[in-house]
Amino acid sequence: MEKIAFVVVRYGAEINGGAEFHCRMLAERLTKDYQVEVLTTCVKNYVTGGDEYPEGEEMLNGVLIRRFRTNPIDKEKEHSFYKKAKRSRKLRRTLYKLRLLAPLATIFPVWTYRKKYELGFMNSNVFYSSAEFDFIREHANEYKVFIPISLDYTHMYYTTLYAPKKTIVIPTMHNHSISFRSILTEVFTHAAYIGFNTQAEERLAQKIFGPKMSPHGIISVGIQMAQPADWEITQEKYNIPDEYLLYVGRVDSCKTDNLFKYFSLFKKECPNSRLKLVLVGGLFTEQVNQDDIIYTGFVTENEKTTIMQHAKIIVNPSRFESLSLILLEAMSLKKAMLVNGFCNVLYEHCRKSGKAAVPYYGPRSFVKQLKKLDSSEQLRTKMGEKGADYVKAHYDWSLILQKLKDKIESLG
Repeated sequence: MEKIAFVVVRYGAEINGGAEFHCRMLAERLTKDYQVEVLTTCVKNYVTGGDEYPEGEEMLNGVLIRRFRTNPIDKEKEHSFYKKAKRSRKLRRTLYKLRLLAPLATIFPVWTYRKKYELGFMNSNVFYSSAEFDFIREHANEYKVFIPISLDYTHMYYTTLYAPKKTIVIPTMHNHSISFRSILTEVFTHAAYIGFNTQAEERLAQKIFGPKMSPHGIISVGIQMAQPADWEITQEKYNIPDEYLLYVGRVDSCKTDNLFKYFSLFKKECPNSRLKLVLVGGLFTEQVNQDDIIYTGFVTENEKTTIMQHAKIIVNPSRFESLSLILLEAMSLKKAMLVNGFCNVLYEHCRKSGKAAVPYYGPRSFVKQLKKLDSSEQLRTKMGEKGADYVKAHYDWSLILQKLKDKIESLG
């Protein structure tokens, strides 16, 4: 069988970040058709960095993982380069807001403005591994394709630089400053193919990179739910109440946005509601200590499934999503979803699913929508049925894998 390689900054059984889990689901499902490898670093903690995994090779569920040591971190250099590179992102984002970036990309598809500072900043990051990128450059001919996932770090840039005709980019992009880096113009015009998760993500890329963007389309990803753990044991273990609004994911300010403030407002206006807020995931911000807020920390995949099954409502408050696996998982479990309407991707799910998820736009809207969902079992049931139908129709694994395999074969 021919070899293919996914490229991602972290990978492992205990790594549950969105892009990393996305990578793992695709990689493991392609082992019947290819020799699948994952090229990654030895890093576990995305905040502190540091090589916690041993360097070398490991097999996991039929996938060969090659881990490479990262370069020493220089925080002073990183900060200095960040400040110098910021001007490029601000300029490109301003042009985007003025609707001038895509027309300019017709004339100047590749930007080099402040490129050396952008690379300097990204090469000072906790995930930068010169050994990994040397490996890609030296062994590119041994692989049929490379599939880097997530544009946040340098692995996507260097993979495209060293093997452009063999690179299928899965950017998982959103309307965030990172997406406006100059060096990404090289990635999005030189890669062999770009596979987006949603039409909203694809439209965003078209507005940023213009008509000379590489061939592209929707590939997306399906969902993978573990068998549920025993509910009574799980409920007692984490002190979970009977009625709760559930958040699942990394608990940091970028992801939770104004969730704590909005939920506190809801409790003030609806003091008789038994609803509490349960947060499942690692804590990467200051903890908010309130009687109505419960943190479980990391849980197993089996525990996550049963916690989601027993939630009254599930929320995604993030403004920055390229897909939202949690939303799809919740819908597959027939759970009503409350989502941040300022995120175009989440709003698109609301619209295409026939309101299997409802958006909110600020504190008053959040309270109003949550009050409706909390008080109406009939509404939650109706939304749950719509959500399950939506996931079945649009995120079937057989369709997704066939699209990806067709694209891999077309590059052969």
